[in-house]
Amino acid sequence: MPGQSGIEQELADARAALARTTAAPEADQVQPVTAASAEGLISVTLGTDGRVERITVEPKAFKEGSDFIAEHVRLAANAALDQRATVVGTDEPVPDLDAIDKSMAEIQEGSLARLQAMSASITQVMSKLNGAG
Repeated sequence: MPGQSGIEQELADARAALARTTAAPEADQVQPVTAASAEGLISVTLGTDGRVERITVEPKAFKEGSDFIAEHVRLAANAALDQRATVVGTDEPVPDLDAIDKSMAEIQEGSLARLQAMSASITQVMSKLNGAG
């Protein structure tokens, strides 16, 4: 069957891409996000995992007092969370890539066997038709 090797290659390529994603998930992670408040005196950075990685408070902010700092840390943290939510763009759960790979392997193995059987049947029918003609 002429398209068989093409389908086999497409399935192999898809599985290889999935394996690369599974092996190096950091390549597809959201980059750290930083948001500032109080005209840049206070900033909060969220790491690739979405957790607070760093809080920076410029010395000038200390003159305003602890309530000012607390309020602007809260504002910067919420802004960073909003930015990250926009980048991530979904509330959907992350798919289980290992389960998808396993399913693709099963599909690949099963479909290739069926394609080979169909190809053999078509070849046999074509041989009979050519022999009869």
